[in-house]
Amino acid sequence: MFEIIPPPIWVNTKQSLQIMLEDIASQNRVGVDTESNSLHAYREQVCLLQFSTSKADYLVDPLALNDLSPLAPIFANKDIEKIFHAAEYDLICLRRDFGFNFATIFDTMHASRVLGYTAVGLDKLLGEKFNIPMDKKHQKANWGTRPLPKEQIQYAMLDTHYLFALRDVLEKELIEKNMHGFAMEDFKRACVEVHKTRSNGETWERFSGRKDLSLRQLTILSQLCKWREKEAERLNRPPYKVVMDDVFIALVKNLPEKKVDLSAAGLSEKQIRLWGDAILKAIRQGAESPLVERKQVPVKQDAVLRRLEKIKAWRKKIGLELKVESDIILPKSYLAVLSENPPKSLEELSVLMKDSPARFEKFGSQILKVLGVKHAN
Repeated sequence: MFEIIPPPIWVNTKQSLQIMLEDIASQNRVGVDTESNSLHAYREQVCLLQFSTSKADYLVDPLALNDLSPLAPIFANKDIEKIFHAAEYDLICLRRDFGFNFATIFDTMHASRVLGYTAVGLDKLLGEKFNIPMDKKHQKANWGTRPLPKEQIQYAMLDTHYLFALRDVLEKELIEKNMHGFAMEDFKRACVEVHKTRSNGETWERFSGRKDLSLRQLTILSQLCKWREKEAERLNRPPYKVVMDDVFIALVKNLPEKKVDLSAAGLSEKQIRLWGDAILKAIRQGAESPLVERKQVPVKQDAVLRRLEKIKAWRKKIGLELKVESDIILPKSYLAVLSENPPKSLEELSVLMKDSPARFEKFGSQILKVLGVKHAN
């Protein structure tokens, strides 16, 4: 599928936005993608929105347009299918920055996962299906830069240009493999799921290496994190680009007394020169502050844990048989509710799984048997 693609239409005025909206409104589907600056700013924001219709490719500049609310009816329109690749994070960002609601999406990455593909990146799928090469080196570029380099503009356009063709190929395979219902109910659920967003800043409670630390060490870590947050915000960069998490863990495990001791934890000469005094001050404050408290994770009852393990083992087994990942068999969101409040009949299970009718129809009886319900058939 080689073709000469016209350059995308840059949308950075109310007039050009209106022209694009009129095009999209006349279509029954549109390809969508976003680019953000999470690797280059303290507070992530959407820096570019890409749209592709049957007529043209558009790049919308939210940094130039202070009102994107005219896009809201497009995203909420049930009669216009929005085609994404890896929709989950795009939806999170679009909800966070613009408050959009969604209806009728198709996610080509998720569709490929439902089909059991192991390589589900857009570059891999376009290469396999259409022999189209894609260079993903701009994926982590700074999308807040203006003007955008030509290479990034081309990359951004290609992220949506071929989504129609890919979507149609994958839908055909979903239907042939009787997995179309699974994908469609997942797409519908994605439109209403609201994920908790969190800032770029990582508090001590999210550190993977915190479990082996004492409360005093955690208190010092907390002070270090507070300092890093302020410095990252001042510099407008992600906190990890000030000091990495593992450096903080090393510092609290072997407390430095002087600036010369900081290099042993992995701090560079530049970091020590810029922030050595501030880091030592934060450590001293942590050593003198009231101890932080660990959040206590509620202990699940043994019966709940047994049911949870049975459900996990079952969905893993079925996933291996169907050559898909276990969450395709039963999404993670169902694990807790089924193990903590197990249904006693197919009727009760159908209520719990009202958003997954295809899975209920295929696996309902099996799930009840796994939960120990007699006469599950």
